[in-house]
Amino acid sequence: MNNTFTKTSYRLQSVKTGKVFDDNGWTLDAPVETEPTLIRAIYEKPQLELKDNSWGLYKFAGWLPIGRTLKGSSAPVTYKSEGLAKELGLKNLWITFSGYWPEKGAGMTTCSFKETEAYSVGGRMTPEMDKILVVASAGNTSRSFAKVCSENNIPLLICVPEDNLSALWFDKPLNDCVKLICSRSGSDYFDAIHLSNIVAGMEGFIAEGGAKNVARRDGMATTVLSAVTTIGKIPEYYFQAVGSGTGAIAAWEANLRFIADGRFGTNKMKLMVSQNVPFVPIFDAWKANSRAMLPLDENLARRQVEEIDAKVLSNRKPPYPIAGGLFDALTDSGGDVLVATNEQARAAAKLFEKTEGTDIHPASAVATATLIEAAKNGNIDKNAVIMLNITGGGEERFKAEKELFYLKPDLIFDFNPDVELVQKEVSALFKKIVQATIL
Repeated sequence: MNNTFTKTSYRLQSVKTGKVFDDNGWTLDAPVETEPTLIRAIYEKPQLELKDNSWGLYKFAGWLPIGRTLKGSSAPVTYKSEGLAKELGLKNLWITFSGYWPEKGAGMTTCSFKETEAYSVGGRMTPEMDKILVVASAGNTSRSFAKVCSENNIPLLICVPEDNLSALWFDKPLNDCVKLICSRSGSDYFDAIHLSNIVAGMEGFIAEGGAKNVARRDGMATTVLSAVTTIGKIPEYYFQAVGSGTGAIAAWEANLRFIADGRFGTNKMKLMVSQNVPFVPIFDAWKANSRAMLPLDENLARRQVEEIDAKVLSNRKPPYPIAGGLFDALTDSGGDVLVATNEQARAAAKLFEKTEGTDIHPASAVATATLIEAAKNGNIDKNAVIMLNITGGGEERFKAEKELFYLKPDLIFDFNPDVELVQKEVSALFKKIVQATIL
């Protein structure tokens, strides 16, 4: 990739009020607004201009809110399914694959579409920020941010539940600028978020922002940018498994941008999002026609998370009620929330590998399982243009081909840890690199 990148020109807009304002570099909320709302990037160029494949993810830079590019990125790859499509009797099934599948041109070495977030968020950061980025995750997001920040010398603190440490594998040792702290065994993603919030409030640290960060959402939206520019039109259905639903929100926003682009149709994709039984808080709220998430007992939620195969789908407080969030995305797109059991997902993963030729992550298998059910039950038109977002795959192959290195935690904290203790120990951990310059 060459280095002739010019900062993408964009402004930000409150979904709730429509007010447009400038990005101060890391704006996560609409200024002076009290009602909870997401903000969106409004790009100066309403039509997407693609760069060539040598740019990796940054081939979509025209619709990414970034001021620089980082090395090592790979874009999602979209192709028309033959094997799975034939099995399900679908005429226009398109698979957007994010992961490791060299023969298809997919080169994400973390094997997850979370890389799209990390390269976009890292591209939004600037050398002048000089802060340590703080990211909480159930696994895949932290692995992706760790890889990207390690390779690009960006100081990072990741917060992950101790039970999810097996997700933090890499094909080479990490740069010392990446540190890991954990919430102890028996905790979940929400406990990791709690830890990250304590640290993000400290001087010298900055929260990545999750769904509120336009760079995270627009990075994930590259799955849809890949699909639409490959197919030549906006799909009618979009299938994806969700934990927070941020990827589905991003898909909806990309859809709206393509309608404004004017070259790919005017329809809205029906967002068919899915969860892994028994942990289905988004499904429960949606089926109750409730914008608010329903009450969920903490201990019951932790037990349910232990039971599901797709641990990455374990967000207890997703951006569902907020203006511009998942409830609005589902409502506006005429979408639905579906569910799959572990057994259904495992069967779907086997069928995908048999018919398409690669292994996929449990979350991708949940999405595939719901597509299989929808096709079998006649809930989707067999001739419709369908996008199946395979958010992770090729991991079994990648691990078999590479020597792996696992990131070990620098610190492990109990449930509801003492705030001052966390701050003191994390400060000591980063003493050597707090002054590091982001290159």
